Amino acid sequence: MKHLVDVHVGKRIRQRRWMNGTTQQQLAEAVGIKFQQIQKYETGMNRVSASRLWDIAHVLSVPVSFFFEGLDTDEATETAQGDVPADVLTDKEALELLRSYYAIPENQRRRLFDLARVLSEAA
Repeated sequence: MKHLVDVHVGKRIRQRRWMNGTTQQQLAEAVGIKFQQIQKYETGMNRVSASRLWDIAHVLSVPVSFFFEGLDTDEATETAQGDVPADVLTDKEALELLRSYYAIPENQRRRLFDLARVLSEAA
């Protein structure tokens, strides 16, 4: 049975890997394992050891604590709030949208954000 912490850490690994534009293969090679192991980590099927998590954090340029952020609220957010799924950051399309959004220059990004807010209020 998957443990809640292992699933959460796996989701955070996938989220950060996607935000960096890193493939499972690239991450696996950087930490010296096979990409199938990264898949197992990301699904929570396999538990990530402390030393491996340290290596993954280094490759993905985040502190180890990044993988545990939001863990206290995981159970509370199991249900969706409004129309947003509880695990929105595990959705491939949502992560691509975030990556594209942050690639836009800041002044244009702010204008896009304002437009999205107006459109969502009008819907």
